[in-house]
Amino acid sequence: MANHKSALKRARQSEKRAEQNKSAISRIKTFIKKFISSIGSGDAVSNFSEAQSEIQKGASKGVLHKNAANRKVSRLNKMIKSTESK
Repeated sequence: MANHKSALKRARQSEKRAEQNKSAISRIKTFIKKFISSIGSGDAVSNFSEAQSEIQKGASKGVLHKNAANRKVSRLNKMIKSTESK
């Protein structure tokens, strides 16, 4: 355990941020699952835009890397395009 005042503060901040990041990642995964389950129904497009928005928020807050976020959005978009073509 840290002994210095500043190190104790950093430990507290680190715990707090880890909890916030965990929550944000969970929220992103929930939106992605909601979108995937709605593929084939009429809600897919609106769920895609919600998931995309949530992923981009995560990237802007630093929860996800920018390229990882873009990759996820691209793959979700690819899913919509493949179902539309069928």
